[in-house]
Amino acid sequence: MCVLGSFGFDAERVDMAGTDEAVAIVGAGPYGLALAAHLRARGCEPRLFGRPMDSWRSGTPPGMRLKSEGFASSIPDPEGRFTLKAFCEAERRPYADINLPTPVQTFIDYGDAFQRRYAPQLDRRLARHIRASSDGFAIELEDGTNVAARRCVIATGLSCFETIPEVLRGLASARVQHTAALSNYDRFAGARVLVVGAGASAANAAGALLRCGAEVSLCCRDAQLRFYPGGEPRRWFDPILAPLSPIGPGWRKWAVSQLPQAFAMLPERLRVVIVDNTLGPAPPWFVREEIEGRIEVLAGSAIVAAREAACGVEIEMTRADGTSSRRVFDHVLAGTGYKVDVERLGFLDPALRRSLSRVGGAPKLSGSFESSVPGLYFVGVAAAYQFGPALRFVCGAKFAARRVAAALVGSPGASRRSPAAPGAARAREKAKVGRAALRLKSYSADRLK
Repeated sequence: MCVLGSFGFDAERVDMAGTDEAVAIVGAGPYGLALAAHLRARGCEPRLFGRPMDSWRSGTPPGMRLKSEGFASSIPDPEGRFTLKAFCEAERRPYADINLPTPVQTFIDYGDAFQRRYAPQLDRRLARHIRASSDGFAIELEDGTNVAARRCVIATGLSCFETIPEVLRGLASARVQHTAALSNYDRFAGARVLVVGAGASAANAAGALLRCGAEVSLCCRDAQLRFYPGGEPRRWFDPILAPLSPIGPGWRKWAVSQLPQAFAMLPERLRVVIVDNTLGPAPPWFVREEIEGRIEVLAGSAIVAAREAACGVEIEMTRADGTSSRRVFDHVLAGTGYKVDVERLGFLDPALRRSLSRVGGAPKLSGSFESSVPGLYFVGVAAAYQFGPALRFVCGAKFAARRVAAALVGSPGASRRSPAAPGAARAREKAKVGRAALRLKSYSADRLK
């Protein structure tokens, strides 16, 4: 069962009397921290559940660097001042908007500093169960304390969504693990380790294994290990041919990342196709230097059987040409990505999960990130099918935080009991977004033919 940490006020001392906007946020990664900051700026003190930056701290290898460029890796505060760049300058750490990968420890330290500045009421108790109640939601913490909230925002990121190939699931946990469950690779020193996958998670794990002295093989179904390009200076004409966006260069990436409201107005089937086909598995350019020529790459190979042996794990693989082979490894690491499926959010009560309308396994959301369960919101990767692939990355937190905060509280400085006022301005905005959606639909349809 997936259990999340608590972060906010002492639950036993929370008093909801006379409060119409009691908000709980579950998850204290970039999205949860950003939303907490925006709500506080609007006069609402949320309870924020989740250890800050926990998945970054416990699920990334030491020495890893971010795939996202520096300019696209800031956690958005309401004023837009406490950027990753500002933090690095204040701490005298290396930084560049592009072509200088940010160490994951720098990003974790930045997230911790953001938490201290914008969400200082840290509470590390775990939230283990959320259910609907007569006046909103009841949240049970690990110590048995019950917290009530009228609105609840799920901001748990990739936690609970890790996928391991079915062929490997019968192996003991001591032999196979998902890369998201690892931050310390020292125990693999001298071991024969098979990494499965062709994306950044697999390649980063391979690099960490090399640094700790393991014997590394990488297996992927693709004919070759493809690396995401980068590291080259931008040419004067690149902004015209391939404008830079938070998720990479190119007009298509720019459109789907900069126009989330327009994206949400596209047909559901088209939205799913775009998200599933944007930024497929590919390690970043700088990882090539770490692993190329130093690990065994079993490209074009599929694992068809895996069984525990006396001296490790016996893996049977087949290649595209029909040949097969058997190899024995001490450990297998699955860098095989994530799949959003609300059924895997074990901290949500089964009745609550059954009430959620879905797009695939993800929750179907309104324009304000609200699910089919009134008062229950989802941000981050769970919202990607609604608002676009940028929601899979830190850069999507700016739109999400502003949008959800406005829906929960209203305009900054407004009464907490007053929703955002409708009117002519909103009608004009909707018409503008509709026109953008039509242009995006036409462009996407042409590119996906």
